[in-house]
Amino acid sequence: MEPKFFNIPVCVGDVTLRVARGHFATRHSHTNYFIDVTHQQSCLQGAEAVAQQLGQRLEANNTMVDTILCMDGTRVIGTCLARRLTQGGYLSVNAGKEIYLLRENVSSNGRLIFRDNARPMLKGKNILLLLASVTTGTTVEKGIRCVEYYGGNVSGIASIYSHVKEVRGIPVMSLFNTDDLPDYASYAPQDCPLCRKGVEVDAVVDNFGYSKL
Repeated sequence: MEPKFFNIPVCVGDVTLRVARGHFATRHSHTNYFIDVTHQQSCLQGAEAVAQQLGQRLEANNTMVDTILCMDGTRVIGTCLARRLTQGGYLSVNAGKEIYLLRENVSSNGRLIFRDNARPMLKGKNILLLLASVTTGTTVEKGIRCVEYYGGNVSGIASIYSHVKEVRGIPVMSLFNTDDLPDYASYAPQDCPLCRKGVEVDAVVDNFGYSKL
């Protein structure tokens, strides 16, 4: 059955959050909501709205950004965000800088890797991890380990929605969180109460969206 989507009754600037309630399986967890960020990932207007709000928060925190590592298909948002940060006012710590954009490159064993030509964009740089949503923090942790391996420093974590407030002591800067979706729940697959009740999985979810079952 097709998931029934609706917008939660909270807006952040021009950004809305579209969700569907049900039983969804990700690579690392089972959740009772699917966070649909297709519009923000794929539409320039939606991406710019997210970049505007995240940019304001990054500037307010004086977050240094040399490189944006775009995960979860956030390359369009990352492009808009880099432009927003480099064109900020005179108080922006990133104004007038050159910001690099990298997208995740996953090896056959599931690890993030970068080729030699991309390494100068990581080594000694302040890296912003940009994600569509953060559920368990596993993907963020993978990004942090990758950046550290290549000699970079994670200066911030930003996302549209986050179920966690921090990963490895680094705050997750998100536009929406569990305060906006208080009944959102995430479970390890073996501990999922929906599975124990015999509730069928509605769809399998990954970085590119969902596939209904």
